[in-house]
Amino acid sequence: MINRAVLMLSYKQPAVDWINEADPYNSPEVTLSSVNEEKTVYLVAHEITDTPKELEAWVKLNCEVLFENELYGWYVDETLWPKKRNWTLFKKWFSYECHSVVEDTVGAPILDLGA
Repeated sequence: MINRAVLMLSYKQPAVDWINEADPYNSPEVTLSSVNEEKTVYLVAHEITDTPKELEAWVKLNCEVLFENELYGWYVDETLWPKKRNWTLFKKWFSYECHSVVEDTVGAPILDLGA
């Protein structure tokens, strides 16, 4: 077991509506079901999962970074993004869940492949 927890965001319908409306390529429409099939997994400090209140406080504090990461996953052109990315909009667009037990089954060092 590692000293991290897992945070995952699920998209709500307003976010899916934005994805489809902002699409500069006229791609086939995504659905709520399809957008939530594959989720980004965020490793977070295990301590933030002690209480739901602590978890919410952490998500609220970091919602802009999480928001921007999700938006970037859809469109790298920031002019397509909503101008006002705040906690209120975040809650309308995403729900989140956290899992505090993370087992590492690989047995090798965890590397940062994004660096």
